Amino acid sequence: MTGGKGQFWRAHMAVRRIRQLGDPILRVRCTPAEDPKSPAVRLLSDDLRDTLRIAKKKYNMGRALSAPQIGAPVRVILVETGKFRATMINPEITDVGSDDFQVWDDCFSFPNLLVRVTRAYRATLRYTDLKGKVNTMDLEGPMAELLQHELDHLDGILAIDQPSGLDPFAFRTEWEKNHKPDERYGPPRPREV
Repeated sequence: MTGGKGQFWRAHMAVRRIRQLGDPILRVRCTPAEDPKSPAVRLLSDDLRDTLRIAKKKYNMGRALSAPQIGAPVRVILVETGKFRATMINPEITDVGSDDFQVWDDCFSFPNLLVRVTRAYRATLRYTDLKGKVNTMDLEGPMAELLQHELDHLDGILAIDQPSGLDPFAFRTEWEKNHKPDERYGPPRPREV
């Protein structure tokens, strides 16, 4: 887009600071977004998108970002993984399968640390999109783990709160020296009661 005298103008782009472990906003239980179609939610979605794209390049990881991670205590998540892109407003898990699996989880709020956690292998998610439409998704494996991680953020819960097994923490560089990328996800197993 050009302005007067040949100037070039860029569309709105706001990269926000990702809040790091220790920032109190990461421990807040977020409030629901009242109007998914509001300009405020649209701007928040744009800021999440722009921030996620820059963070992916900086850290060479990442598939999603939650609103509290950029300082907004509202129930909004942005997911960009492969060809799937969605702003999820007021998301909730409505069901989980009977199997769990272990995952070496990472997070932009502590990017140099991996934490082994146990997550449901299958889950059903319901959320509202930017047009106000309610969507339901059946999730499995890495996508199920990702959305459980992001929904935890909306409740002030971090992966470090849920370590699983012996020696559940590793610096990313050390983990990558000793493991292959496909070792991030363990096999599904029946949930222990």
